[in-house]
Amino acid sequence: MVTGVENFPALLTLKDNRDFQRLYRRGKSLVSPCVVTYVLKNKQSVSRYGITASKKIGKAVTRNRARRVIRAAVLELSAEIPLGFDLVFVARGKTPYVKSYEVKKEIEAHLKKLGVLG
Repeated sequence: MVTGVENFPALLTLKDNRDFQRLYRRGKSLVSPCVVTYVLKNKQSVSRYGITASKKIGKAVTRNRARRVIRAAVLELSAEIPLGFDLVFVARGKTPYVKSYEVKKEIEAHLKKLGVLG
């Protein structure tokens, strides 16, 4: 199932486990202390993103904070992300304790290294 983000119609969210598994298996990835980024080209005219935070991060409040921080960073970058990519961002232990602009810098660096951003 794919749902849209109101203000950013070109960037949809990934919901299905099979989509996440496909990115984990076939996608390229980069790791930093705040976030792990997985990227894979899709054959669609939209880009999609998903965010995960495992129980290793902490309890529900901490995991939700980590997801909010990553989501804020991704939505800031959404205008720059070209169409046709699936992206998954995995929270790490440091994620809930940093600001979204720090996560944005790391995600931007990952996307440049992986060839998504110019």
